[in-house]
This record gives sequence, structure tokens and C-alpha cells, in this order.
Amino acid sequence: MMPAGRECRGQMTVELAVLVPVTIVVALIVFNLGRFIGLCVQFDRVSMDAVLAAGVSPSGAQTRPTATHDVQANIQEAMGTSACKVSVSASEVSGSSGDATFTLSPFLTRFDCVMEYRPWPRSFVLVGVPFTPPGLLRHERSIVVDRYRPGVVM
Repeated sequence: MMPAGRECRGQMTVELAVLVPVTIVVALIVFNLGRFIGLCVQFDRVSMDAVLAAGVSPSGAQTRPTATHDVQANIQEAMGTSACKVSVSASEVSGSSGDATFTLSPFLTRFDCVMEYRPWPRSFVLVGVPFTPPGLLRHERSIVVDRYRPGVVM
């Protein structure tokens, strides 16, 4: 017979062995989620500034590809991290909707800014607890501006 009080010996070790891997995986999820949300907030602010600064009046040729390239370069530089990839596309906004026969401004341009974030680490298994985040988290921001009237945002 075992003396009283010795039946529970080692219980804390077993609980710790089960709890630590789960805690590490949850901590990595929280870390990646927090980092993604922070990058989204920064991206929203930076993309608006870049479109207003470089998209409306690009340096060099006043063409849509030049504006798109300038906006993308400004956003990537302002983000300051290699954890995310930025892409920008621009398209004309058709003003005719429904019964309208004329457009309010024929020079409206929509800049679609996209940030893609790859969570860290890619995947691993810790004592039977798998951690496999989504391959890519994506955040989009569309900004419509009048390319010939600086500061006009729709």
C-alpha cells in the first residue's frame, strides 16, 4: 500500500506536459493574428497616403502604369517589412450606373491595393499538437481618386 498523499505524485508533470504544447500553439496564433492586424492598420493608412501622393500625380510620365508602380513602391517602402507582399492595380471607374446618361467625373481611377501576409512559422508539430496556419492572409483596400483634381477622394 502507498502512503496517503503519494497517489497524486507526478500529476503536475503530466498536466504541464499536456498544457505546454497547446499554450505554445495558442501563443503563435495570437502572435500571427496580432502582427497581421497591426500590418492591416498600417497598410490602410499607408495605402491612402501613397495613392494621394503618387497615384494622383506620379513622378515622370503621367500614365496609369507609372502611377501604379509609384504607389506600389511607396507602400512597400512605408511598410518597412518583408513579412508582407504588396501589389497594386488601377482601373477606370465607369460613371454610368443605371439610368445616368453622363458621368460626374470622367477621370476617376480606382486603385486596388492588396497586402498578402505569410504567417510564421509555416507549420510544425509539437508533441502531437499540429500548428498549420493558412498559407496566406490577404487584406485589400480600394481607393477611388480623380487623377486630375488632387485631393479628391471618392
